[in-house]
Amino acid sequence: MPWSRIISGIVAIAFALIAVLLGGWYFTIAIAVIVFLGHQEYFNLVRARGIVPAAKTTIFVSQVLLVICTVDGSLADAVMPIAGTFICFYLLFQPKMATIADISASIMGLFYVGYLASYWVRLRALGSASISNLPLSGYWPPAWADILQQRNFAALPQGLTVTMLTFLCIWAADIGAYFFGKFFGKTQLSDISPKKTVEGAVFGIAASVAVALAGAYYLHFPRFVFTGIALGLLIGIASLLGDLTESLLKRDAGVKDSGQLIPGHGGILDRTDSYIFTAPLVYYFVTLLLPLL
Repeated sequence: MPWSRIISGIVAIAFALIAVLLGGWYFTIAIAVIVFLGHQEYFNLVRARGIVPAAKTTIFVSQVLLVICTVDGSLADAVMPIAGTFICFYLLFQPKMATIADISASIMGLFYVGYLASYWVRLRALGSASISNLPLSGYWPPAWADILQQRNFAALPQGLTVTMLTFLCIWAADIGAYFFGKFFGKTQLSDISPKKTVEGAVFGIAASVAVALAGAYYLHFPRFVFTGIALGLLIGIASLLGDLTESLLKRDAGVKDSGQLIPGHGGILDRTDSYIFTAPLVYYFVTLLLPLL
């Protein structure tokens, strides 16, 4: 593995850990930057197909959505249809008549890059308001030795622990699939991404399950064996499908990488594709399924 890929990966992980730990507006700003850069790359892919999307309008309403999620998550779902309506209105009054492809690509950009990412903000915000000890609703552990003890995990905001666990599962799935597939993979998984193998995918999902099981135990999830396996499968499969979806977009646009922002990794979408579909599933797993158990 090239050193540029390793170093940039370490920097990205450190950035993610600090943002997740701080939470509040700090986390929202981090997600907003990623969404802005992701939109730039997404619309470049779209333009490569001769489509003219409502890029500026879509980027603006996506940022508004992130702000609303931070202020009041219950209002977030109302933004999607309203934002989609504004995008359609904008395209109606352009000098050049908009096409179905222009409208579809714009709405897809709002959903794929903006709306799905907003669930990371909602997930991190769960139970966080009461424990904030920094300006802008942020949090910093008063004593690191204390929070590393299992009995103190319950005192941490649910959003912090679950978001961190989700990140760890995604990393385990990505790293496990990469190395196992590289050395032991023989069966091609899909024509969409020729380098991915069935063996790598299975091992990556298994690694996600292993991490989720450990997390479910330490976080005292109800019926932790069942919930840990379910959560690990959910994250492992969602991260794989997110990777394949982004590969499909790049293949259709005729490019190898979505951008060149991160040395050794390509663009921001190349680095975050495993996270795109994960947050909504984990959010509803925690807010709907766990309370039932």
